[in-house]
Amino acid sequence: MAPIRVALIGLSASAKVSWAEQGHLPYLHSARGRSRYELVALLNSSVEAAIAARAHFQLPPTVRTYGSPDDLARDQDVDLVVCNTRVDTHVLTTAPSLSAGKAVFIEWPLAENYEAALALTGNQRVDHSVIGLQGRVSPIALKLKEVLKSGRIGRVLSSDVRAFGNLGRRDSIAESVSYFTKRSVGGNHVTIAYAHTIDYVHEVLGEFENFQSRMQIQRPVLKIRDHSGATTDREIRSDVPDLVTVHGKLAKGKVDVADDATLSFTFRSGHQFKGAPGFVWTINGEKGEIMVTANGAYIHSDSYKDPVEIRLHDHATDEVVPIEWDWQEWQKELPRRARVVAELYERFARWWEDGKPAGDLPWEREWPRLHDAVARMKEFEELFRQYDAQDR
Repeated sequence: MAPIRVALIGLSASAKVSWAEQGHLPYLHSARGRSRYELVALLNSSVEAAIAARAHFQLPPTVRTYGSPDDLARDQDVDLVVCNTRVDTHVLTTAPSLSAGKAVFIEWPLAENYEAALALTGNQRVDHSVIGLQGRVSPIALKLKEVLKSGRIGRVLSSDVRAFGNLGRRDSIAESVSYFTKRSVGGNHVTIAYAHTIDYVHEVLGEFENFQSRMQIQRPVLKIRDHSGATTDREIRSDVPDLVTVHGKLAKGKVDVADDATLSFTFRSGHQFKGAPGFVWTINGEKGEIMVTANGAYIHSDSYKDPVEIRLHDHATDEVVPIEWDWQEWQKELPRRARVVAELYERFARWWEDGKPAGDLPWEREWPRLHDAVARMKEFEELFRQYDAQDR
C-alpha cells in the first residue's frame, strides 16, 4: 500500500520547543515509520523558514516547503498534516487542511480554549484525526487496563494520584516557555502536564461523573531563565495556577467501579520533596491495590529515563508482587520521547490501511482523536470555571 503522505508543521532548527524533532521525527525517519509514512512537506512561519528546516534536518529536496496554511491545504499530495506549534496557533495552521478533507494530527492542547476547539471541529466526530494525548496508549496505561480487566483487584473502590510537574522548576521559568504564565495562551503546566496525566488516568478508570476542584497560585512571581539555563533578575507575573486539587465520583462504564468510587488528584508544578517519587498513583480495589511510581507524571513522554514500577498488593495473601511491563521490540529502537507517539502513528496507519472504517474500534486498536480532545477540553472549561468562582 502507498505510504501516508505527511506534512509537518513546526519542525524548525530554531524552535523554542523541539517536540516535532524529538517526539515525531524519529519514528517518521525509522525504517518502520518509512514503511507506512512519507514526509513530503513542511509548513513554517515562512517559506524561507521551511527551506531552512529542510536543510537543517537534511530532508530530501523533494520535500515541499510552505509558509501559508492555505497553500498547504491546497496540496493534493498531502494526506496527513501534523501540527507541533504553540497551542494558540493550532487552529490557524490546521483549520484549512481539515476543511480541505485532510487528516490532521494535532499536538495537545487542541486549541487555546474550549470555544476554539468547538469551532475547529464543529463539535462533530472527526475520525480522520489524531490528538496528541498519547498517554492513553503508553505501555503503563495499557498494562493497567489489562490488570483491571483481569479482575485481580476486583471492583475499583477508589483511586488517588499525586503528581508533580518536575520538568520545570518551582520558582523560575525558561524564557522560551514564559507564555506558560499567561492563561489566555492556553498552554501551561495545568493544560499540558496535568491534562496529559488526568487524561490517561481517565482512559484507565473512566471519566468523572462530577467533580469539585480547588486551584491556587502559590508563586505568582517567577524568575526568568535565559537560553543557557541561568536564572536572571528579570521577573514575570503568572495568572496560571501552580497547584491543582480535584476529587470526584467516577462514572460507570470504563471498568467495574463501586457505586460511589472516588478519584482524587493533586498536581503541583515544580519538584517534589527530595528523594520522594514525582508520581504516585494508587488504585484501590476490593481484592487488592495497585501502585504506580515514576520520577514524574510524564508517562506519555519523559518518565522512562528512570524506572517506572507497577506493584500489586494482594489482600488475600498480603503479598506485594511486581507487575511486569515492557515496550514492544520496535519501540525500543526509538528514543524514549518518541516511543509512545509512535504508537499513535501505528494505530492510525492500521486504520488507514484497513479502509478507514467508521465507528469505534476495539480498545487495543483505538487512539485519541479530535472529538476526544474536545471532551477533555470541556472538563478543563469546568475546572477553570470553578477556579474563577472560588474565594481567593
